[in-house]
This record gives sequence, structure tokens and C-alpha cells, in this order.
Amino acid sequence: MAVLAGACFGLGGVAFQVMLRNPLASPDIIGVSAGASAAAVFGIVFLSLDGPALSAVAIAAGLGVALLIYGLSFRGGVAGSRLILVGIGVSAMINSFIAYALARAPAWDLQEAMRWLSGSVNGARLDQAWPLLGALALFGGLLISRSRDLEALRMGDDMAAALGVRVGATRLAVILGAVGMIAVATATTGPIAFVAFLSGPIAARIVGPNGSLLIPAALVGAVLVLAGDFAGQFLLPGRYPVGVVTGAWAPPS
Repeated sequence: MAVLAGACFGLGGVAFQVMLRNPLASPDIIGVSAGASAAAVFGIVFLSLDGPALSAVAIAAGLGVALLIYGLSFRGGVAGSRLILVGIGVSAMINSFIAYALARAPAWDLQEAMRWLSGSVNGARLDQAWPLLGALALFGGLLISRSRDLEALRMGDDMAAALGVRVGATRLAVILGAVGMIAVATATTGPIAFVAFLSGPIAARIVGPNGSLLIPAALVGAVLVLAGDFAGQFLLPGRYPVGVVTGAWAPPS
């Protein structure tokens, strides 16, 4: 579960960062993960959902928030800086709703709701890994199939178009693939903090500026989640969810 979730977060995060040419353009920064978490908290607190129904609501909300951010930032095209600013604003509103929902939550729902805000693979079962494996195969395959066009976008939209890349179609495919993976991973483990944000820069530092970062970032994400869970379970006093450990490891912005 840790390896698959980390790979999904890492691959989805670096796809956004490369497409928008900005390391801040990570799904957990611009509100996609927050949207899935907010829907899960709403389902737990107000609708008493659990299991597959709760995961379905979280996935649908993650996709819906991504489409909302894309629509609000579209002005004859999507500029990376505009999408990031809109996403940060949407994320702030979603976090306000989460705070309200937690304030209204009964005591017995708080523990389950907090899992969706920190991220955890505690108590993971093998049957929960199949949706992650499917998301990695489907959405990850979509992203990897667009890796050459995605690399061209790093040089700017005009240059990519001059090289024959269909910029709009590529951008939409990348958004759908990245958001799909992030939403499924968040619905399964909760939003494991900063894995999507850090995997791309770490992979870039390891492999250098040349070549695609998609697969290296997926491997880095898997290592981050696996190492964070190991540290939270065995190396620290007490036992902590992996999201607490990765959030503590992250450098200050």
C-alpha cells in the first residue's frame, strides 16, 4: 500500500510541476488533495459513509475540484501562475470547510476524519491495494504515453506547439491522469503530506535535468512513503501515521 500510494503521489505531483513549469504546482498545494479530503470528512461527519462509498465520494470530489480550478483559471488558455493562485485560493476555502466540519463532528467520528487529513497506511489490507494498482496502470500509463509531449511543455507552450505538440489536448490529458491518481491515492490512504510536492524536485536532483522525471519521481514517492511509515511505526516513540512523519520531514517553504 505504501509503495503504490507513494508512486501515485509522486507521479501525479511531478506531472503537474513539469506541465506548469513550477515546483509549487503540486496537487497537495493547489487544492486537489484537500478537495478529496474535504469530501471524505463531509461523508464521515454528515452522511455517516464508510468503505467504498466514502472512497467514491472522495475520488469524485478530487476530480471535481481539479475541473473547478481549471475552469476558474482558464482565460483563453491556462497560465501556470494563474492556475496555482486560483488553486491556493480554492484550497484555503476547502480547508475552512474542513475546520467547520471537524468542529461539528461527534467525538467518535473525529478519529476517522483525522485519518483523511494526515494520511495513513495503518491497518492496510491487500484488497485496498487493487484500486491503487489500477489507478497506477491506467492513469500512470496515460501520463507515460504523454511523456515526450510533457517534456516539450517544459520549454513553453509556444515552443511545444512549434514542435508539433497539441498543447491543449496534452495539458488536459496530463491533468486527468495526474488528478485521477492523486484522487484515488487520497481516497485510499488520505493526503500523505508533501510526497507529491517533494518527489519531483528530489528526482530532478538525482537524475539531473535531462530525461523524463515521471518514473524517477514515482520511485522517489514510493521510497518516501515506505520510509516514512517505517519511521512512524518503529523509529519514533509511540506510533504515528505516515502523513505526520512526511509532514515533519518537509522543509519550510
